[in-house]
Amino acid sequence: MAARMNDGSGARGNRWRQVIWGGAACLLLLPLLAMRLFPGSGVDWSPSDFAVMGAMLAIACGAYELMAWMSGNTAFRAAAGVAILAGFLTVWVNLAVGMIGSEDNPYNLLFAGVPAVAVLGGVFARMQARGMASATCAAALAQALLAGFALVAGWDDRGAVLSAAFSLPWLLSAALFAVAARASDRTGARR
Repeated sequence: MAARMNDGSGARGNRWRQVIWGGAACLLLLPLLAMRLFPGSGVDWSPSDFAVMGAMLAIACGAYELMAWMSGNTAFRAAAGVAILAGFLTVWVNLAVGMIGSEDNPYNLLFAGVPAVAVLGGVFARMQARGMASATCAAALAQALLAGFALVAGWDDRGAVLSAAFSLPWLLSAALFAVAARASDRTGARR
């Protein structure tokens, strides 16, 4: 595969590739090790649990590879990484224990819309930094509104507060995308 040329905004190659994919593999191996080394510890994953987690990790790592390929700008890459991590954790926590109450609470299905807001906003923004800042800010707002409604409704106050805290990485991502947008405005780079 031919190496991509530098666009003046940083290295186009992904120097973090091995760390990201290796970290994902280690994360997937942790429950297997826990099940083997500490039987009866409460970690009891089925093959479908491993398949779902493997698919989630592959999607997250692949999404980061795509975003890193799109821009050599460090702030853009960091913003993408934070947004992808926020989306991954939102889905993972929701599947594992649920944001509000248990994972069986139907209200938790609404939280799947939070990463969808960021993804759809990014698609409409053509993955440009300024539009991505708006998309991740909208995801933070969606997360906070869902948590706020659960809090006002009196459902699982602790879960609602924890869920509201998930707005913070979305806001960090928005701030980093805004930094990337300002940098591209100064240099005239595309992203």
